[in-house]
Amino acid sequence: MIDDINQRIARRIKELRNAKDMTLEQLAQRSGVSRAMLSLIERGEANPTAVLLDKVATGLGIVLASLFENSTQPASPLIRASEREAWRDPASGYQRWNVSPPNYPSPIKLVKVILPAGAKVCYDTNAHEPTIFQQIWVQHGSLRIRLGEQFYLLETDDCFAMRLNQPITYENLSQQATQYVVVIATDTWQKRGA
Repeated sequence: MIDDINQRIARRIKELRNAKDMTLEQLAQRSGVSRAMLSLIERGEANPTAVLLDKVATGLGIVLASLFENSTQPASPLIRASEREAWRDPASGYQRWNVSPPNYPSPIKLVKVILPAGAKVCYDTNAHEPTIFQQIWVQHGSLRIRLGEQFYLLETDDCFAMRLNQPITYENLSQQATQYVVVIATDTWQKRGA
């Protein structure tokens, strides 16, 4: 199952890069990920971390959740729980599931995350294009978020809203796994309506 999702991520990155008529060298410049590593990822010969995939997504001008979509699955307003696949970050051990129906035309995406006890994930990308907004809703456990130089401690049922325009760190300081939902929205809906 994990190999299948990593192969799908590899195909998805190559599809998105080709759709944008972007060379590996151009994506390397835009993402800060070496051309050699991008080539390994696209061939399915690397097991990229969430941090690395976030850089690739930023370079492609998309949200990270888009890399986990199955482009061969037809767009539908419904996805069953049994149809979702978990992806595990090899660095932190966190698991994520795209909750939103894949390929459905919406500026909003939902992602479920389980962050193991003591785990930490640091995304160092700054401003994104398109502009990305997130809300983090803790289902159970606690989560410390560092956004830029500010720290926020979220407990069960707390919700935190932010714009992704500076480095962010998610950290579970507790002795148990923390589960949270990430609501992701972009400003593309505003641009379409203009």
